[in-house]
Amino acid sequence: MTKIVDVRAKSADELKTMLLDLRKEQFNLRFQRATGQLEAVSRIKVVRRDIARVKTVLAEQSRSAAKA
Repeated sequence: MTKIVDVRAKSADELKTMLLDLRKEQFNLRFQRATGQLEAVSRIKVVRRDIARVKTVLAEQSRSAAKA
């Protein structure tokens, strides 16, 4: 699980890379669940929340950049 403080400390490029990695992981977890190979079912929830955190911080950064 990623803490919000760590996410806010990253740049926009790092956040976009992180978002891409999290989406790939989410896809792989969904695929494992569908084939019955997933052992850590709770990881899906953690990844979804991390994606939401990253998207929230990206939106905050774009809003603050638009104001400036």
